[in-house]
Amino acid sequence: MKTIHGYTWVPSPLGSILLVASGDALCGLYFGDQKYFPGIDGTWQQDESRPVLRAARRQLDEYFAGSRKRFDVPLAPNGTPFQRDVWNAIAQVPWGETSTYSALALRVGHAGSARAVGAATGRNPLCIIVPCHRIVGSDGSLTGYAGGLERKQKLLALERPSFALTQQAA
Repeated sequence: MKTIHGYTWVPSPLGSILLVASGDALCGLYFGDQKYFPGIDGTWQQDESRPVLRAARRQLDEYFAGSRKRFDVPLAPNGTPFQRDVWNAIAQVPWGETSTYSALALRVGHAGSARAVGAATGRNPLCIIVPCHRIVGSDGSLTGYAGGLERKQKLLALERPSFALTQQAA
């Protein structure tokens, strides 16, 4: 039996966001035009009434308003054990800070696997909530973001306004 996913579209300052729920947990948060956007199929039902979708929308609104730094909706991302380890490590990067792909590789016990970590990061199904925008190149440069580098820069600037100034100076 296939799982029925509930979904809804929500507006954001960075474009439309698709929220996807499986049961009582959020399993997807995607920008409408991002790389690796999932296909909406017959097992999905538009359903704005699911509590987890309503909570995710409210928390996103608070995040974009600058009043939320951590999300607490239940999550159920679908991925390999390695991907889930990487996503859990990403979730530990605090608001306003960044980490590198190589540091994440060390954190998940795969030193020297920065490229594999980068691939897992790119497949993160819960952008913003699992803050892959906080992962940067070893030299601090903005590299890779399924939602686009412009969005990555804007998310980092939202969390750390001084980031926008350092990027303009670079």
